[in-house]
Amino acid sequence: MAREKKVDTPGVNGPGPSAAESENAPKSAAQSFFVVGIGASAGGLAAFEAFFSGMPADTDSGMAFVLVQHLAPDHKSLLSELVKRYTHMQVFEVEDGMKVRPNCAYIIPPNRDMAFLHGALQLLEPAAPRGHRLPIDFFFRSLAQDQRERAICIVLSGTGSDGTLGLRAVKGEGGMAMTQNPESAEYDGMPRSAIGTGLVDYVLPPAEMPAQLIAYAASGTRFPSTPPSSGDDELKKIYILVRAHTGHDFSQYKRKTIYRRIERRMAVHQIAQLDGYVRYLGETPAEVEALFRDLLIGVTHFFRDAEAFEALETQVIPQLVGGKSGNSTVRVWVAGCSTGEEAYSIAILLREKIEALKQGCKLQVFATDIDPRAIATARAAVYPASIATDITQQRLERYFLAMEDGQYRVHDTIRDLLVFSEHDVTKDPPFSRMDLISFRNVMIYMGANLQKKVLPLLHYGLNPGGTLFLGSSETVGEQGELFSTLDSKAKLYLRQDDVAGVARPVFGKVRPASDAADAPPPPPKGSRQPSRLSVRQVTEQALLEDAPVAALIDERGELLYLHGHTGQYLAPAPGEIGVNILTMAREGLRHALTSALHKAALEKSRVFQAGVRVKTNGDFTLVNLTVRPVSAPADGELQRFLVNFEPAATAPANEPFDPENARILELQQEVRIKDEYLNVNQERMQTSNEELRSTNEELQSTNEELQSTNEELETSKEELQSVNEELATVNAELQSKVTELSRVNNDMNNLLAGTGIGTIFVDLQLCIRRFTPAATQFINLIQSDIGRPLSHIMSNLQGYDQLIADVRAVVDTLIPREVEVQTHAGAWFLLRTRPYRTSENVIEGAVITFNEVTALKLAQAAVLESNALRNLAGAVRDALDAITVQDLTGRILAWNPGASRMYGWTEAEALGMNVRALIPEAEREQALAVVHRLSKAEVLQPYRTQRLAKTGQLVEITLTATALVNGSGAVYAVSTTERGMSN
Repeated sequence: MAREKKVDTPGVNGPGPSAAESENAPKSAAQSFFVVGIGASAGGLAAFEAFFSGMPADTDSGMAFVLVQHLAPDHKSLLSELVKRYTHMQVFEVEDGMKVRPNCAYIIPPNRDMAFLHGALQLLEPAAPRGHRLPIDFFFRSLAQDQRERAICIVLSGTGSDGTLGLRAVKGEGGMAMTQNPESAEYDGMPRSAIGTGLVDYVLPPAEMPAQLIAYAASGTRFPSTPPSSGDDELKKIYILVRAHTGHDFSQYKRKTIYRRIERRMAVHQIAQLDGYVRYLGETPAEVEALFRDLLIGVTHFFRDAEAFEALETQVIPQLVGGKSGNSTVRVWVAGCSTGEEAYSIAILLREKIEALKQGCKLQVFATDIDPRAIATARAAVYPASIATDITQQRLERYFLAMEDGQYRVHDTIRDLLVFSEHDVTKDPPFSRMDLISFRNVMIYMGANLQKKVLPLLHYGLNPGGTLFLGSSETVGEQGELFSTLDSKAKLYLRQDDVAGVARPVFGKVRPASDAADAPPPPPKGSRQPSRLSVRQVTEQALLEDAPVAALIDERGELLYLHGHTGQYLAPAPGEIGVNILTMAREGLRHALTSALHKAALEKSRVFQAGVRVKTNGDFTLVNLTVRPVSAPADGELQRFLVNFEPAATAPANEPFDPENARILELQQEVRIKDEYLNVNQERMQTSNEELRSTNEELQSTNEELQSTNEELETSKEELQSVNEELATVNAELQSKVTELSRVNNDMNNLLAGTGIGTIFVDLQLCIRRFTPAATQFINLIQSDIGRPLSHIMSNLQGYDQLIADVRAVVDTLIPREVEVQTHAGAWFLLRTRPYRTSENVIEGAVITFNEVTALKLAQAAVLESNALRNLAGAVRDALDAITVQDLTGRILAWNPGASRMYGWTEAEALGMNVRALIPEAEREQALAVVHRLSKAEVLQPYRTQRLAKTGQLVEITLTATALVNGSGAVYAVSTTERGMSN
C-alpha cells in the first residue's frame, strides 16, 4: 500500500481509518450475520423478482436483505406485496427503529431516507428535494459504517449513479460489492457507474447472485481476524508478486491491514489457504491487479472532517494568503489525493480567501496519487449527485456545473488551478517549495520505519514556516524536531528549521539536507513582512558581509548596482552600450563569471572560484571570484546575485618567473573554467529536457482528459436518451390511466345521476365532497358548495334538525342510521347515513342517501283509513241509535239503519235530503247555532231536541253532535248520534 491515498476510511462523515481495520478501534456490536443492501431504480422490480426467485427454497441463507428503491413519495408502495410472491422469507415494510433479523427482507417506505445503526433501521425525513435524493448511497454508507466487513451491497437496474459512492464506502470498510450485469438490466446506468469504480467483486445476472452470496458468506466465516505467524513467507511472496506487477512495495505497511484485504479477496474466490491464494496470484495477473485496487480503496469526500477543514480555513489559510505579494504564488501539495475531492476542497478554500482579501497572488495545487484510476477520475472532475450532501448549496452553485445526467463537474476556474499526476511519496522525489502539504489518512497504514522515511521528505518539501496537514489519527510521532504543533486536534503542524545532525534520507534525485540550510528563516509568527527595500539598501546590506568591490546583478547578468572600483575587472564593451556584466567582463573573467553565475542560479548556493586570471592594462591579475544569491525573489522578479572581486595572492617575488609554466597554468585554468561552464550548460539542458518531458506528459494527460470528456459526453447523451425513453413510457402509462380514470368517472357520474337517488358524500370534518343532482331537493346545494361544511347549508326537511348530529354519530360509532323525513312539499323520504369506507377499510367520512317513500306512506295511510272506516261502518250499521253525517250545509252524507227505523226514511231517500227537513221550525235556529259552533271544532255536550219523522210525528231525542276534522285540521262535516227518549 505504498500510496498517498485515503484508504479504508469510514463511509459517512467521520475521518480517520476504517474502524474494522484500525488496530485500536473498539469493537462494534456488529451482527453475527451478513446484511445485504440492495439498491435499484427504474427496472428494479424485474431484477428483484429474478433475484428472489433464485434464492434456494429449501434452505435459509442466514442473511438479512434490505431493499432500497427509488419510490414515488406521494404514492403507497406495493413493493412489499410484490416481493412476497417470489420468496418464502418474511417481508416487512420498514418502520422506524425496526431491528434486522436474518432470513428476512426489509423494504424502504416511500418518501423516507433509511440508515443502519446498531443493527436497526432508522427512517429519516429526506433532506434533499425530490429529484435530488440518493437514498441508495445514503443507506450503503450507513450500512458500511455500522456493519463494516459484514456489509454487502448490490446495485441493480436503474438510471443515474446512485449507489456508486455507497459501494465505495462498503468496499472501504472491507465489505463485498455486487452489481447486475448491464446486459441483463432494463436500465444500465447504475450498474455501469458502479462497475466504473473498479471495485465490484461480482458482475452477475440477478438470478445467479443468491448462490454466489451464500458461497461468499460461507467462505467469509472461516478466516481468523489476524494473520497467522506461519503465513509470513506467503505474505512476502504476495508482496513480491504485487511489486513485480505494479512497481509498488507494500512490505513496509502494517501487516494486519494487508492481511485483512488479502483475506477478503480469498473469500471472493472461496480460497481457504493462504498458499493457495499465492498460487492463484501467480497464475492470474488480473487478480494481482484486483488485489492492488483493493489495497488502494480510497473513501473520501468533499470537505471531509468539517472541523479539521474549519481549522485549516481559519488558522492557516489567512496567514498563508495574507503573507503573499501581488505576483507571488501559493503552492500546495495534496499527497494521496485519491479521486480528488480533498484537493478540490482545499483549492476552493484558498480561492475564496484570495478573493476575500483581494490578493493578486496566484494559486497552484499539485495533487498526486499512485492509483492511475483515481487520478483519471480526479482529472475528469466529474462527481455523482450525492456530493450535494457534503457541499453547501452556495459553493455547489458557484464552483460546480450541473450536468444533464444529474452529476456535477468542477468549474474550470477551480479545475485549472490543479495539476494531477501519479507519484509515490515513498520513492519518487518530493515536490519542493510548498506552502502547504496535505498528507491525510495515509501514514496510519505505514509501518514505523516507513513513517520515519516519509516525514523528513515532507519537511524538505515545505517552505520555511510551511504547514503540514495530517489525518485525525496521525501525528508526526518521533519526528517532533522537524515540526511544531499548530493545532493538535486538527492535526496541523508547522515546519521547523533544519536541525543539525538530523539525517535526511535520499529518494531518487532528492538533494541533501545541507542544501536547504542556506534558505532564509521564516519570519516570526504574527510579525509583519518588511517593506520592499531599495536596490541601494539591498546592495549595502550585502556589502557589509563581503568585500567592498562588488556588483549586484540579476540571474541574466544585468547590472543593478556597482560598489567600489570595479574598473579593474569590468569595462564597457565596444559598440552599443549595455549594462550586462558578462559583456563588460575583461578578458579571462567572462568564462569564469558565466560559469559561476549559472552554477549559483542552478544550485541556489554560493560559488567560489580562486585565482582567476584577468587581463588588465596589458597584464594579468589574479582575482578570487565569489557569486552568491542575495535574497529570495518575490514572484515575478528575477533572482539577484552579489558578485565579489577580491585580489588573490600572487607568487613570491624571489620565485623565478617561468613564462612556459605560466602559460600552462593559464591554459589549465581556461580548460577548467570551460569544463565547469560546459557542465553547467549540460545540467541546464538536462533540466530543460526534464521540463519538456513533464510538459509532454501534461499534454498527454490533457489529451487523455479531452478523450475522456468526449466519452463522458457520449455517455451523457446515451443516458439522456434512456431517460427520455423512460419518461415516454411513463407518460404513455399515465395517459392510459388518465383515460381509464376519466371513463370510470363518467360512468360513475351517470350511474349516480341515473338512479335518481339523492346522495351526499362528506369527509371526516363533515365537509361536502360530492353530491348527486337529486340531492338538491333536500339540501340547498350548488356546485360551489363542495368543500363547505354541511352545517352551513340550509335543508328543505320539515321538522328534522338532527341531520348533523346523526352524521357525526355515524362517523364516530360506525353504526348506520335510518330515519323517515318529510320535505316542505309534503313528500316523504327514507334518510340513510352510512360510514364511507375505502378499499383498505379506512373510514374517510359518511354517505347520506335519500330514498323517496311518499307512495309507501300514502298506501299505509290508506290502509289505516280503510281499516278504520270498515270498523266504523260495522259499528254504525249495528247501532240502535240513529247515526247521520252531514256537511256544513246540512246535506245528509250518511244514514244508518237505526235512523231509518227512528224516522221512517230509507237510506236512499235520506241521502237526497237536507237535515233541515228533519228539524221543526222552532228548532232550526238552535240547530244552525250548533253547526256554527261545530265548524269551529268546538266540543258540545249532548242535549235534548226534537226531530220530524216521515209521518210528521215529533220524535223526542237526545242529540250528540261531533265535528269531523281532516288532516289539515279543518272541519268538513258533522256527525250526529240521536237516541230516542223512549230508549
